[in-house]
Amino acid sequence: MPPRRHGALDDYTSAVPQIILSTSDSDYLDHLIPVLKDATNSRRTPALLQSLSRYSEDREADIERIGLTKHEEFLDSVHRLQEVREGTVNLTTEILKLNQSIQASTEKLADQKGALVNTKAVRQNIADAADALRESLTVLHAVNHSHELVRRKKYYSALKSLQDLQNEHLVPILQNRYATQHRLADAIQKSLPASRRAISEAVMSDLNTWLYRIRETSQFLGEVAFYHTEMRRSRQRARIENEKFLENFKLNSSIELISDENEEFDVLDNEELQVDFTPLFEALHIHDALGHSDRFRSEYASTRRQQKDLLVPTSIDLLAEDGSSLSSLLEGIAGFAIIEKATMQRVPYLRSVVDVSRRAVGLHVHRGYKTDNKGSCKH
Repeated sequence: MPPRRHGALDDYTSAVPQIILSTSDSDYLDHLIPVLKDATNSRRTPALLQSLSRYSEDREADIERIGLTKHEEFLDSVHRLQEVREGTVNLTTEILKLNQSIQASTEKLADQKGALVNTKAVRQNIADAADALRESLTVLHAVNHSHELVRRKKYYSALKSLQDLQNEHLVPILQNRYATQHRLADAIQKSLPASRRAISEAVMSDLNTWLYRIRETSQFLGEVAFYHTEMRRSRQRARIENEKFLENFKLNSSIELISDENEEFDVLDNEELQVDFTPLFEALHIHDALGHSDRFRSEYASTRRQQKDLLVPTSIDLLAEDGSSLSSLLEGIAGFAIIEKATMQRVPYLRSVVDVSRRAVGLHVHRGYKTDNKGSCKH
């Protein structure tokens, strides 16, 4: 019998469990290769096979013993394993359903988000439309306000309102070509000249009414002026009777005016008559603002010339017992002259002094009269 080599295994009984129970592949090879090498070199391969067979038989016996002694526990474990498997399947099904529900919810949420975005866009459009409407209403309110001022005969305020409307609202809108009120502003801008003409026509209508009234009032104004002038003469005569030196001072002299200052009388503003020049001032102011002052002065002068021509009749009856025709003529001329003088004092630049003087001369000189056989004075 050959001698045993150094390092050879005496028994494979302990080596086989180490090989079988290796925890990893590398560990398994580390145990298996030396055993196989030893069995081959020592010609003990049958012994190794016998050890492996015996280990296998022992394990089978252990399994059989466990199966016989703990059969119920094994079946219970299998049953539990089956339940766990079924639970796992059910849980997987629930997870799939939950996933589908989440996916559906996600899609619904996406739809709702899209609807919310659309709603925000609609709300923004509504807000923009509301802002545009408010701005449009502001412009229209300004237009209506100017028309209301015209209706209330506040013509200069109406004209200023139109100017403010143009500067504060229309011009900024028209300069912004993206403004939503561009068409509205353009239409109103084009209507402003007509609105200004309407104001001019309205103020001229009031002025013509005023001119008609003062023409109708001229005779009464002259009558009041003559009456109070006669009263001044009476008071002056009474003062002369008391103080003879006052004979040297005529009516309207400084001494007479001082002596009569306690009896001061305004022929244009008294208990019997009031002449308000406001329509004239307003018309002049409006036409100055419109840049039509020259045309206004020309039209006013023409109207007064026509009134002067209508003042003097074509014939006067001088044989009337009460002399009413001549008296009415003189009173009308006096009233006309008083109005002209008061106008020049209040509005010096309305007409030239030469024009007014010519008109006065026209009343007294340029109209010649002759008496016919019936005692009537004809032009």
